[in-house]
Amino acid sequence: MTSRNLRLRRLRRAASALPGRKRGTQPKVVALGGGHGLSASLTALRRITGDLTAVVTVADDGGSSGRLREELGVLPPGDLRKALAALCGDDDWGQTWSQVIQHRFQSKGDLHEHAVGNLLIVALWEQLGDHVQALDLVGKLLGAHGRVLPMSAVPLELQALVRGHDPAHPDDVGTVRGQATVALTPGEVQSVHVVPSDPPAVPEAVAAVLDADWVVLGPGSWFSSVIPHLLVPELLDALVETKARKVLSLNLAPQPGETDGFSPQRHLEVLGRHAPKLAMDVVLADEAAVPDRESLADAAKRLGAAVELAPVASPDGVPIHDPELLAAAYDRIFRMHGRIGPWR
Repeated sequence: MTSRNLRLRRLRRAASALPGRKRGTQPKVVALGGGHGLSASLTALRRITGDLTAVVTVADDGGSSGRLREELGVLPPGDLRKALAALCGDDDWGQTWSQVIQHRFQSKGDLHEHAVGNLLIVALWEQLGDHVQALDLVGKLLGAHGRVLPMSAVPLELQALVRGHDPAHPDDVGTVRGQATVALTPGEVQSVHVVPSDPPAVPEAVAAVLDADWVVLGPGSWFSSVIPHLLVPELLDALVETKARKVLSLNLAPQPGETDGFSPQRHLEVLGRHAPKLAMDVVLADEAAVPDRESLADAAKRLGAAVELAPVASPDGVPIHDPELLAAAYDRIFRMHGRIGPWR
């Protein structure tokens, strides 16, 4: 048995030893992703469960996060900060702290565009020497309705094979390095991988997946926020092995650069190529964003999933998820597709 399998077995035993839940409590939900997509999911999910864990990508290399990562050698804190802000409550305390940690300094000096929350998170990492303990402390300060964990204990570099990254050579396939560059490439992303190629997963993140009732993957930047979770071997093993039901939440529209021209079903095909052993239970999509329902159903079936169509987009026509509508869709899925759980 490989050392990876042995570690996964130990984590599975640790998850099974966690305190049991009493009948009538809420489902344990783990949401994976990064950036605005994960924030949308968390804002919805915190409305329907109080037992929520976010597992966040750590490949960001742009903006304030990229500067802190390069200067201090730390995990990029930006997506972790956004997840914490999304978990803040709707009361005055929660909304005030959400705005504070999202606040960016505007100056002509070195603080320009740094987010307050990024600096706070990094300061606590340096003080405590523990990623998880520091994030838990920030969550406690904010009164966050859930927990935020990094997916890996080391910062990752995202690399992509891209056709036509250089418009002058549209048929050439080359390697593009860095999440910020991949997200904005004018070419067609073929596949992604991370460096290092076998990064260590955060044990608490693996244990949360193994102990979950539901795992939600997406929405978000497909190649730079969603698929990277499948490139951390221990985390992928946990996603394959967990008894939790799994929801794949699709975006409302292709992302310029990363997934330009992608149909909903192509998103599923790409995910399947990166993690062929991973099965899903439900694919959630906005009913107005699926022009070919039969093709999407066929692609979902190849992942072992059923398709749920629901109005989850903002009514004003902007391609962003409406928190209340997305919450209603998740709630219906948990009730209709879930096993009879202890929260019933």
